[in-house]
Amino acid sequence: MGSRHSRTGARLAVLAGIVAAGFGMAIPAQADPLWPGGPDIPGVPPLIPSPIAPVIAPCSAETRLCLRLSTNEMWLMEDGGKVVYGPDVMSHGRPGYETPPGTFRVAFKREDHWSTLHHVPMKWAVFFNGDIATHIGPTEEQSHGCIRMTPVGAERTFYHLSPGDIVQVVN
Repeated sequence: MGSRHSRTGARLAVLAGIVAAGFGMAIPAQADPLWPGGPDIPGVPPLIPSPIAPVIAPCSAETRLCLRLSTNEMWLMEDGGKVVYGPDVMSHGRPGYETPPGTFRVAFKREDHWSTLHHVPMKWAVFFNGDIATHIGPTEEQSHGCIRMTPVGAERTFYHLSPGDIVQVVN
């Protein structure tokens, strides 16, 4: 029986040595926390998405409505140039009826205006340059000078602007 105990003791001693050697050689894990900015796991979307870059409109900081003719885009702005809506699609004047670039002030607004020049309704109309206004219209077609907007864009513009606010039209 003594040899049996000595063999078991020897096995335990060898096993203990192997375990001790394994702990001695193990390097402590240096894992980053999962958030914020934890390690990426291939094939798994990040837990915290990257921050979205702020939208910047191509108009001056005091502008409340920014219109860019070259890309048919519009933005609503406040607080020194912060974009609060947009970009959204719009269209402008066709050849011979071009919408002029420049800085203008809102003259007046009419929720349901009727154009006596072109005999069409102009829902959510905001006039800013004589007879040129923003209003609902087919954005895939050019106008007689007005800014045609989507229904949502025209309504948001109507409620965002007040007489005297600055409208900037850029190329």
